[in-house]
Amino acid sequence: MNALQGTFLAALLLPTISLANNDDIVVTGTRSERAIEDLIVPVSVINRQQIELSAASDLAELLRFEAGLDIGRNGGPGQPTSVFLRGTESNHTLLLIDGVRANPGTIGGGAFQNISPEVIQRVEIVKGGRSSLYGTDAIGGVINVITRSAGDGYAEAGAGGGSFGTRTAYTSFAASGQKGEFGATIDWQDTDGYAIRTDSPVERGYDNLSANLYGSRRIGNATLTARHWRATGNSEYLDYFLTPLDQDYRNETSSLELANPLGENSSSKLLVSYMVDDIAQNQSPDFVISKRLGVDWQVSTVVANHNLAAGVYATNESAESLSFGSGFDMDTETRAVFMHDSIEAGRHRVFLAGRYTDHDTFGNEFTWNAEYALDVNERLTLSAGLGHAFRAPDATDRFGFGGNADLQPEVADEVQLGARFAVSERHTLHFDLYQNDIEDLIEFDFTSFTLQNINKAELRGAQLGWAYTGEQFDARVDVISQTAENAADGSRLLRRPERSMTINLRRRIGEHAIGLSLLASGDREDIASTLPGYMLLNLTGQFTISRNWQTNLKIENLFDKQYQTAAPYRMSERGAFLELKYRWK
Repeated sequence: MNALQGTFLAALLLPTISLANNDDIVVTGTRSERAIEDLIVPVSVINRQQIELSAASDLAELLRFEAGLDIGRNGGPGQPTSVFLRGTESNHTLLLIDGVRANPGTIGGGAFQNISPEVIQRVEIVKGGRSSLYGTDAIGGVINVITRSAGDGYAEAGAGGGSFGTRTAYTSFAASGQKGEFGATIDWQDTDGYAIRTDSPVERGYDNLSANLYGSRRIGNATLTARHWRATGNSEYLDYFLTPLDQDYRNETSSLELANPLGENSSSKLLVSYMVDDIAQNQSPDFVISKRLGVDWQVSTVVANHNLAAGVYATNESAESLSFGSGFDMDTETRAVFMHDSIEAGRHRVFLAGRYTDHDTFGNEFTWNAEYALDVNERLTLSAGLGHAFRAPDATDRFGFGGNADLQPEVADEVQLGARFAVSERHTLHFDLYQNDIEDLIEFDFTSFTLQNINKAELRGAQLGWAYTGEQFDARVDVISQTAENAADGSRLLRRPERSMTINLRRRIGEHAIGLSLLASGDREDIASTLPGYMLLNLTGQFTISRNWQTNLKIENLFDKQYQTAAPYRMSERGAFLELKYRWK
């Protein structure tokens, strides 16, 4: 981009990013509906408007411009993807889909690469340990994907295409009435891909067929809601010897929720869920499959200035695998009771939570959070939080390739400090400090070629951010400095940069919108190499043709930078994508 182009772009954008509105109601941070400005723990929301403007092809692309989330990816669409939240491991982030645990019991991290943005209404991101609310895996935080709902009813369809032989099509509709609502979304993606390895010219493609169905029915004062999300397809890749291979995958979550009031100030919510994560190799009999049946019941009540909730949680999980002629087949049961309280007293806010988990393999664990916020005045809020979280090793950690049956659970103790200052009605500054000490961190030992518990990992970080919200223009800038080290020898943990910056801008021009997202990431250590830092710039646009017709445009990697987030896999060069959409409402 030359100086003239840069000046034009700045002039176009800077006179007026889409942030979560201050009156957004979120549930993930406390398991109860709370206004986002009342939460003590840092929570970000990506709403439907942002999702549409981003033109992202999957959830990982949607998250990569979110401060504090570092993405590691083995190449292009459909390739294995890791999300490192505030320096923690990729399997330390709990992925929920409509409140249902989506992390498999076989390979730890959720399948971010297979979740289509077309099925998503909003994403809630909680930064900080939340094992007290959700149990194992939530050491770094929680990402809750909330699928689309009816609203006032709509019908829409779209089709598009672009670089790397990419083709897309989707349809979505919903309707609502006095007794309930229902809806469905179906999305199809197919791409020929590009050469994902730096040491091979072989291109690898990907296809995905996603469906999301839901319906709710009011029965007296109660509401019964059913949801089902499913993604199936094929992902091509290269093995260690650069042999072209491919695998079929299936990810799905299903849930049935019964919510009903218990008097004037109390309510009950019962959630029964089922999850499947299935990968089958096509050039061998190898496979991994994880299934989980869960029951989650919570009763909430308001007493004076206390918002209390308590509940029970139980899962039965099966995990099977066959790899290179050996495998495992094991079942795991987990039981838990939990309780939490949100307290408001004038300028003071307190959140307390505790959870007792009985894991049939690793015994008992008590996890907790204690947080406090003080509204010093109408503009300044100070906060502090302590937390204790854990993660139980999954079946692959213990019995897969390089597994170790003697692994112990990872436990983490976290401290957070924060300040929020409203410079004016439209300008906000925030500053966060965080420290997370993880005992018995599970890492791969290249001397024994097995997973081992290392003594301790130390994570330290600071985030400084500024946000502006205007009538026609929104902006957000965040800068992060962090370290993630093995405390025993001071070595850096892999694939996490120490410095990063994100800039998100959005400008509305009448019925049109233009977005600009920038990520500047420092170098990161990888296996036997150091990956250089990079800067990624995406330009997006929404252009209204008529009342019902709209076209969306995305230019990926505008500067055409060559970069890697995991060695030896290359990320996408510059690409352009166009979609035509029809919407009736």
